[in-house]
Amino acid sequence: MIVRTLDEVNGSPRDVSAETWRSRRLLLAHEGMGFSLHDTLIRAGTTTAMHYKHHLEAVYCIEGRGSVTTMDGTEYRIEPGTVYALDQHEEHVLLAETELRLVCVFNPPLVGPEVHDDTRGYPLLEVAEATPTP
Repeated sequence: MIVRTLDEVNGSPRDVSAETWRSRRLLLAHEGMGFSLHDTLIRAGTTTAMHYKHHLEAVYCIEGRGSVTTMDGTEYRIEPGTVYALDQHEEHVLLAETELRLVCVFNPPLVGPEVHDDTRGYPLLEVAEATPTP
């Protein structure tokens, strides 16, 4: 059984940040669950363009307000209780009107240190390419 608290993750190598977001990675690839689980904060007033070519992602909003817009111009409101799933690797833009707190699940799972690359997504890393984090 894996038991971990957000307090244990905060400030550890599992706490990964970029300009518009902070991802606290609760479960990673080396733990063998088949997905990774993240508690993610999106900074208020930011816009983040993303395109996960290698990963499927499901996102569940637990705090804040914003929107996600696909490249065809379709906009979806994001607020507590909303889930969206990028089941077709959709290119999208996330707008955080207020700070968003999101629970994110990735398949295949992230290994730990990933940040968005020049494709606006995560590279597909193998577990052996990253040092497992406690």
